[in-house]
Amino acid sequence: MKKFILFAVFLSLTGIAWAGPREATQDRLDHAGAVLREVMAAPDRGIPEDVFRHAKCIAVVPHLLKGGFIVGAENGRGVATCRTASGWSAPAFFTITGGNWGLQIGVEGIDLVMVIQGDKGMERLVSSKFEIGGDASAAAGPIGRHASADTDWKLNTEILTYSRARGIFAGVTLDGAVIRRDDDSTEAMYGHEIPTRRILMGDVPAPAPAEAFLDAVRSAKVQAHNGD
Repeated sequence: MKKFILFAVFLSLTGIAWAGPREATQDRLDHAGAVLREVMAAPDRGIPEDVFRHAKCIAVVPHLLKGGFIVGAENGRGVATCRTASGWSAPAFFTITGGNWGLQIGVEGIDLVMVIQGDKGMERLVSSKFEIGGDASAAAGPIGRHASADTDWKLNTEILTYSRARGIFAGVTLDGAVIRRDDDSTEAMYGHEIPTRRILMGDVPAPAPAEAFLDAVRSAKVQAHNGD
């Protein structure tokens, strides 16, 4: 009985459900949009307006699993969109895995938001695989309504990372985490495999189930520009 309960908890934390692949992928899109809306609703404690205004792409991993019993680790599935000439692209799906050796007890589900900056950062995202901190520079993003003028986040960092756990939103470092394209989720949503580059460059129309997520991104952009 105890083993069954532990297994059920693990399923809930990792986002694995008994629903079909398309339903699970749509659920991830909906949760990602909800995370972004909640973050932008409290700008004094979330992503600064200036940071979002300069973003090339936005990536969200709802309920990333962190922690372990002997080896700390990250594991999750996320969704991303990039700016194009005609607006925000259709969503592309990815996985994030990584580890940090050390004694940790228990697990913790967090919401992860990554703000990708500049053309170089965007190039990293549209590739099929890259390592945070290795292939792409990353740093914990600034917090608050306005990013401090004396920081170098605009010039020297390709990815700004944020996490939210137990209602607290803060910058987080993810050095060593590896991001790969998620072919299973892509096929579940689009019906066949599509290169991440084609999706994020705007060559693929957004499917109807992605509208709630994209609307959250568009709303966040408007809010950042208006300074609400």
